[in-house]
Amino acid sequence: MQQAALESDNADNTDLAVLLELNRNYVRSALESDVKWYAENLSEDFYITAPDGALLNREAFLKRIANPYPGTHAEAVDVMVRILGDVAIIHSGYRDTRLSGEPSYGRYTDIYERRNGRWLCVAAHFMRFASPPKPEQ
Repeated sequence: MQQAALESDNADNTDLAVLLELNRNYVRSALESDVKWYAENLSEDFYITAPDGALLNREAFLKRIANPYPGTHAEAVDVMVRILGDVAIIHSGYRDTRLSGEPSYGRYTDIYERRNGRWLCVAAHFMRFASPPKPEQ
């Protein structure tokens, strides 16, 4: 389930809806190995820190994402969108099920920039956890 922490004016609410949809499709596209969606929504200068710690440019990421997803039922949880002018940061947890049937957890941060009136993902950082993260104290 996606949630967002942002209440502002109508322009921000429109941006918020667009960014939440981009986030939903980012997760869906990973699960479906939808290279076309990523090619259309990542900036040319995109970089990601992958779960294995590798720093990948756009080309390397597109090549990697073409491989079958190593799990099922991926979903974003506790999504928080921060809009800072023409930059937006999406912080989110995620959970999925590994092919072995075991649950998997992690967090990611995606950074979007509005370029020529369109939000493009310019950077991402992704990490996995061995067990569910502990709630804040």
